[in-house]
Amino acid sequence: MRGGQVRVPLVLRTQGGAGKSYGAQHSQSLEGWFAGTPGLKVVMPSTPRDAKGLLKSSIREDNPIMFIEHKLLYNNKGEIPIGDYTIPIGKAEVKRKGNDITIATYSRMVLFALEAALLLEKEGIDVEVIDLRTLSPLDINTVLDSVKKTGHLLTVEEGNKSFGVGAEISARVVEKAFDSLDAPIRRLATKDIPIPFSRNLERAILPDTEQIISEVKKLV
Repeated sequence: MRGGQVRVPLVLRTQGGAGKSYGAQHSQSLEGWFAGTPGLKVVMPSTPRDAKGLLKSSIREDNPIMFIEHKLLYNNKGEIPIGDYTIPIGKAEVKRKGNDITIATYSRMVLFALEAALLLEKEGIDVEVIDLRTLSPLDINTVLDSVKKTGHLLTVEEGNKSFGVGAEISARVVEKAFDSLDAPIRRLATKDIPIPFSRNLERAILPDTEQIISEVKKLV
């Protein structure tokens, strides 16, 4: 609105995601809402290393940032580099290399995708897992490079399927790399209903390792 003449160095650090039977009031994944707001950056790390590096980068930014942490990742442990380091905002990371299919995902779903990839490897399916890390700006080039190699794409997100992050990724891949696809893109996401309080019902609507494996097999 002001032609870049005003600095807004604001980081809003908050939580997202389901899995604790907290009901719809405390279990929503609203990152798609924020990612659709021009000028607002959205960061969602999946590992301790990424969380620290991306948070430091966010604090040093001159733009408003939504820094969303999945509430079920707080107890996860991982190696963190010694000393000061940052991770650039807007750059995805290939968490696992593969040749048969690309999984583009973020936050807690990265862990499920990596687990699924290990199990699928035993069946001869080589999965490449991309951790988007930042939803806005979206590093679509890393996804495109992977799809051009594998020919298959599965998007996985904990947000609702309709009008979600996976839909945006799918549209951009079709626009820029349609000829590289050997099969239609598939999207795995939370079903389009409020998150149930019942633990069993909650588990039934959220993506997990088994569902990822099933979707991958449908593609390859």
